[in-house]
Amino acid sequence: MNTTNTAKRRRATTLAQQERILDMATSLPSTKSVLREVMAEATTANLDLIERWFGLEIEQHARSRKARLIRQDGFPTAKSLDGYDWSRLKMPADWGRGRLESLEFIEHAEDLVLYGNVGCGKTHLAVAIGRLACLNNIPVRFFTASDLLMRLRRAKNDNRLDHELAAIGKARLVIIDEFGYMPIDEEGSRLLFQVISDSYETRSIIYTTNIEFSGWGRILGDANMAAALIDRTVHHGRLIRFQGESYRSQHALMTK
Repeated sequence: MNTTNTAKRRRATTLAQQERILDMATSLPSTKSVLREVMAEATTANLDLIERWFGLEIEQHARSRKARLIRQDGFPTAKSLDGYDWSRLKMPADWGRGRLESLEFIEHAEDLVLYGNVGCGKTHLAVAIGRLACLNNIPVRFFTASDLLMRLRRAKNDNRLDHELAAIGKARLVIIDEFGYMPIDEEGSRLLFQVISDSYETRSIIYTTNIEFSGWGRILGDANMAAALIDRTVHHGRLIRFQGESYRSQHALMTK
């Protein structure tokens, strides 16, 4: 009787292990039908080896995907939230650091406007949040406003604007850095508005800017377009204010 029970338990353990391997195989090139043939003749030691092998393959695929996302997303520097100075930020009353770091705003396709003087840590925070998203397998695209406009103009001139917009649209988070640092002409405003309009309620945008909303019309050269852009941003967005002097000025070598 004990021998029979032991055999049943061993058989149940083997079947459970085979099912785990088949589940792991769904994210690998091997087909389940091939695996079933192999496992039908496999020993327990063979199954242990296959399970460990597939587990390592899946872990490596995950690491490679995260590294690829970070490489492709255009971040200018490698920034993280470790040691970040949160004292400069004034967050919305009902929305704090924990919710920002949870990345829930991306899940809900909400926007963030990081507003403050030059050198207060806006770009650092935007990049750090973007890289955190990549580590959570969320596709991100980072642009300065001027670089984004150059890409869009070049794509339009080459008759591939739709392709460029589709490539940007694959991201779930788009970061537009230094918005408002340079004035934008009428064509540039229309191109930029197309990206923002396409993103509305489908993906999140983080803007970093030193221009308050009332000045966006001056930057875009079109008050109506600025109003439409602000309307979309405010509807599903939050404003994070940065206070204090420029970090770079405080630590500049020339001031020492």
